[in-house]
Amino acid sequence: MKKYTLQNNPFVVPTTDGKLIEEHHGLASTNNPNVSIAHMIAPPGWSEPFQTPEFDEYTYIISGKKQFIVEEETIVLEAGQSIKIEKNTRVQYSNPFEKACEYIAICTPAFDFTKVHREED
Repeated sequence: MKKYTLQNNPFVVPTTDGKLIEEHHGLASTNNPNVSIAHMIAPPGWSEPFQTPEFDEYTYIISGKKQFIVEEETIVLEAGQSIKIEKNTRVQYSNPFEKACEYIAICTPAFDFTKVHREED
């Protein structure tokens, strides 16, 4: 029995906002409820509504910049930086900058659309 899972075919989450989401491990790709790991590229000008997820989310920036509004504080991360957003924290993710932002997102437990609690625009 293998003691590893090699992922060569991540689940590409369908989006309508130009953002690339490739889930390598998680509910959609490997049916893992404990953790999700996704490679993402947010295009310039991209943003999501505020949300209050029921999971911790770690973000590591590979290239570009990404803006986080955590509760009332605005934070900008650049390549080589990372952040952990605690579950049940109101947050907005965006890329208001001129270049795409490439990053890795890890959620514990795994990302689940029913537990992200995005606000209406």
